[in-house]
Amino acid sequence: MRFKFIEEHRNQFATERLCKVMDVSARGLRAFRNRPASLRQRSDLVTLAHIKEQSRLNLGSYGRPRMTEELKEIGLDVGHRRVGRLMRQNGMSVLRTRKHKVTTDSDHKFNIAPNLLDRDFIADAPNQKWAGDISYVWTREGWLYLAVILDLHSRRVIGWAVSNRMKRDLAIRALNMAIAFRSPPKGCIHHTDRGSQYCSHDYQKILRQHGFKVSMSGKGNCYDNAAVETFFKTIKAELIWRRSWETRRQAEMAIFEYINGFYNPRRRHSALGWKSPVAFERKVA
Repeated sequence: MRFKFIEEHRNQFATERLCKVMDVSARGLRAFRNRPASLRQRSDLVTLAHIKEQSRLNLGSYGRPRMTEELKEIGLDVGHRRVGRLMRQNGMSVLRTRKHKVTTDSDHKFNIAPNLLDRDFIADAPNQKWAGDISYVWTREGWLYLAVILDLHSRRVIGWAVSNRMKRDLAIRALNMAIAFRSPPKGCIHHTDRGSQYCSHDYQKILRQHGFKVSMSGKGNCYDNAAVETFFKTIKAELIWRRSWETRRQAEMAIFEYINGFYNPRRRHSALGWKSPVAFERKVA
């Protein structure tokens, strides 16, 4: 353990001083360095190589639980503690928090629907419960707004749109994409906040035409739409906050690649038994 401590801190302090403090000889340190790696050390090196590769493939977004499931999926027999130790020792961590910007304009005279969802974000099959919301991305050209629709059965993003303005056409384009992709049956619950984009006559007309049951969150209560809030927190931590965006177009293309190339087909969710949305839907089907 003393030799190991010296090796870990030799870039911060002189080796001779470390040997003196730890009461070991320079000869003993040389013998330690020339000693063949133990079976455990060799196994750790192999596991660490896989961790780094999976971290690269998953945009550096996986913490200990998801990384463990990913390694088991490729055939490695590893536990959470070992994965956590190796990630911690190699400075692999995940960014998760930033300041919040309000995007809900509930100061309007449109009708408000009751909260039919009532924080029950579980659905037994696709197209039973949808949820939508709008968030934002800062670029050097100004704000880019992102509207999404999620199917709560699998947390899959089934509709999305971006715009430089937070108007009702943004929300409508995301809704129309979801409808075209899924052709939902009548009776599907459609849940959003009380924003003017969702309460507008044009948006509500589309919902009525397709037989949706309209549900809205309580006033100023983000927990009533926690599933979509979680998605926005995830995409910001794993993509948006990791770089500066020169143009809105640049951010839009990155969002497209994230949703269609990573989040839907690959990203593991604890709520889905550590499966991706696409894999979870395939399993149920």
